Amino acid sequence: QVQLVESGGGLVQAGGSLRLSCAASGSRFSSNVMDWYRQAPGKERELVAVIASDGLTNYANSVKGRFIISRDNAKNTVYLQMNSLNAEDTAVYYCATAVNGVGYWGRGTQVTVSS
Repeated sequence: QVQLVESGGGLVQAGGSLRLSCAASGSRFSSNVMDWYRQAPGKERELVAVIASDGLTNYANSVKGRFIISRDNAKNTVYLQMNSLNAEDTAVYYCATAVNGVGYWGRGTQVTVSS
């Protein structure tokens, strides 16, 4: 059983920054691809950023150049540094991974950007 717990969300003004954290337990974290998704009100959940076990990263075009995904395998934690936030970044942010073909999700953390 894999457990993912997000933290770090909150209310921030446009142009500001936040860093989200996702603490993982119950699996060999260092071997897992870790994802950050987000879901805005009335919209489908979208993939924001991915980090592979070797540290290779990929980003949605909408956040490229503003968000940075990273991981600390010693702490079983993945981060999402979010800079230059705007109102379109307002969403619930979820951490996710898959182990042996089974997907796991955290409960999410709310990010609200005020304009």
